[in-house]
Amino acid sequence: MDCEKFFGVEVSSAAESLAAKGAMVSDCFALWQDGATSVDMSAQRSSAWMARLVQSMRAAPRNFSANLSVGSFMSNPLYSVLMPSAIAHTRLIVGLEIHVELCTRSKMFTRAPNPAHMDFDGSDPNSLVDPLVAALPGTLPVMNRAAVEMSARVGMALGCDIAKQCRWDRKNYFYPDLPKGYQISQYDQPLCGEGKFELPLEDGSTKTIGIIRAHLEEDTGKLGHELPGGRHYDGSLVDLNRAGTPLLEIVTAPDFASAAEVVAFAQNLRVLCRFLGVTEGVMQKGHMRFEPNINVEITFEDGTTVRTPIVEVKNLNSFKAVKGAIEYEFVRQVEAWKQDGRVMGRGMKATRGWLDEKLETVLQREKEDAHDYRYFPDPDLVPVHMDAAWLQEIRASLTEQPLSRQRRYQQEWGLLPVDAENLVAERDDCFYFEACVAAAGATAAAGFAVGKLLLNAGSKRANEKKCLIHQLGATPAQVAELVKLREANEVGPQAADQLFGFMCDSDETVFALAQTHGLLQVRDDSALDAWVEEAILAQPQAAADVAAGKDAATGRLVGHVMKLSKGKADAKSINERLIKRLRK
Repeated sequence: MDCEKFFGVEVSSAAESLAAKGAMVSDCFALWQDGATSVDMSAQRSSAWMARLVQSMRAAPRNFSANLSVGSFMSNPLYSVLMPSAIAHTRLIVGLEIHVELCTRSKMFTRAPNPAHMDFDGSDPNSLVDPLVAALPGTLPVMNRAAVEMSARVGMALGCDIAKQCRWDRKNYFYPDLPKGYQISQYDQPLCGEGKFELPLEDGSTKTIGIIRAHLEEDTGKLGHELPGGRHYDGSLVDLNRAGTPLLEIVTAPDFASAAEVVAFAQNLRVLCRFLGVTEGVMQKGHMRFEPNINVEITFEDGTTVRTPIVEVKNLNSFKAVKGAIEYEFVRQVEAWKQDGRVMGRGMKATRGWLDEKLETVLQREKEDAHDYRYFPDPDLVPVHMDAAWLQEIRASLTEQPLSRQRRYQQEWGLLPVDAENLVAERDDCFYFEACVAAAGATAAAGFAVGKLLLNAGSKRANEKKCLIHQLGATPAQVAELVKLREANEVGPQAADQLFGFMCDSDETVFALAQTHGLLQVRDDSALDAWVEEAILAQPQAAADVAAGKDAATGRLVGHVMKLSKGKADAKSINERLIKRLRK
């Protein structure tokens, strides 16, 4: 068997030498494709040469992927015959960029109102624009100190190194949503350096997610294609309300191995940023936008590996979209590699968008490198020197973080992980919960009881009123009194839920409310015995089962008594009375 049968060309010994030395794959490939001085090789020798060529290509993926004729090589029969080994497994690799709109009252470099602040939410298009935002000649930027403080707060919470000095740079590109023709950002001197985040996993362990940097910049405007009333517009409509909004960009290391890990991190980061008071965190309004950088490591049975080109999926503003985009890209990239063999290397990055309606990503553009933006220091803004005393004040103002509180609630008060997570989801509700526990005695029993009450009766009423739990009107003292009445068996569980609603609309004591509405437990023996007898007569089969020793049957009888008493009988006491009555 001669090599011409496989290659379609003659192969020179020079090509064999190049491959053996691991030289430029493109050179090897050119010799393989074009041919040179002919030398016939045996099948054994040609196979060995080809195997070394494939290994060389894997060792130098950038050169391999840069060759425009790689598709013809991948489709050659010899490629599949002499591939060193098949795919053993694949590994997802994801890094994340998070854009957080800070809720300062004014924009990053101007006094124009900030649409990310609740007071200016829903403003008419282009109503939050001033001469600086519109890039009129003669305007100069002035830094927003509050935005720097908020960013430093987030950086400290993420364990980042806070720079002693940071600098503003111009990121140059032309787009209709950026009137100046450049974005003020931070390039090589960001406010926040390396940090880390301990991400809790479902199995109870934690995973360290590296934070590469967090830098401050201004947001751009928005482009739309819909006129008032929902009519479609063929052109692009520019709304500059968002332009100039303070934007904190957090960049993680590529430490995520699954879409679930990315979503868990994104959810925890949202809770943290809201807890720190730096953003409203309303995803639908773009207060937080996520951009995963995704590629796949493919491992072959012989232990060698390649990595697919990195793809950045832009502007995802829901956790569902984040999960869907990552899972779709995982599959798409492996299939794309099987078709074209393209691997990670310079110039191989791409930007894609996510289509919710089709549940797929679409190519937007080949991704630019940093030099394409022509970064240079902004001559209109001086570097920021971070005062040590000011940073110490910011650090001292930080409260216990949400994840730490979750662990404490579980360890000290016995709350379930999901309950602890729900209680820290809203900062003010969390503080309200702790105030109620303190009023109830700060014991483990009090913490557990208050948590259950707020998450059940409190959440139900808050959903009905479309507000947060702490906004319902019940004071911590009232919540504590209700918990104590419940512990003393003065009121039943159904009555407690009813009383919580009454508390929200009254400043009376809970005991007085229970008396007024007839919700105190019935303790009269004659009344309890009468209900027991009525239940036995109404459910003879259940009574017979209890008499025969079947304890489970008492549930039907107890339920009947609770219905007769309108929830004012003590279920435990009724259960004991039934067994005593039927097992004489």
